[in-house]
Amino acid sequence: MLTQTSESALKALIYLVHYGGTEPVPPREIAEQIGASPSYMAKITRMLVKTNILRSHRGSLGGVSLSRSPESISLLDIVEACQGLLVGNYCEGMTDHPAPTCAFHTAMVEVHEATISILSKWTLAKLAERPAPNDGRTPNQFCKINIPLPSVNGAMMGAKVR
Repeated sequence: MLTQTSESALKALIYLVHYGGTEPVPPREIAEQIGASPSYMAKITRMLVKTNILRSHRGSLGGVSLSRSPESISLLDIVEACQGLLVGNYCEGMTDHPAPTCAFHTAMVEVHEATISILSKWTLAKLAERPAPNDGRTPNQFCKINIPLPSVNGAMMGAKVR
């Protein structure tokens, strides 16, 4: 359901929540930390700046930072920034006027409404609370959004920190 771009954007945003602070972080550093190519991360950060999720900072100490609080950025905001508006057009020629629909269309409208509702409910703040297991277990190797959290001494476990 989520594209690689949406997943990479989410990883980058979670990284910024934990390690960005108030200082701008260069997209190249984000790319290095989350395992993405620098050019791909530059494309993703441009999308997120364009949709007011990130703020761009120019200059030698430039980079990107969150433009809003993590509590005000929904998963829907992130997905739509990367994938466009989530629309459900399941039957040819359907318009917004009430008309008889097929059962498949009715089912897909329910799926679309549930998807929008769930993506709207989850915020970047909630997702950043636990980007990796916090119970001492080894993270699932197949988890696409796993971002190691800082250890007690401030160093990030399993990855580099600036």
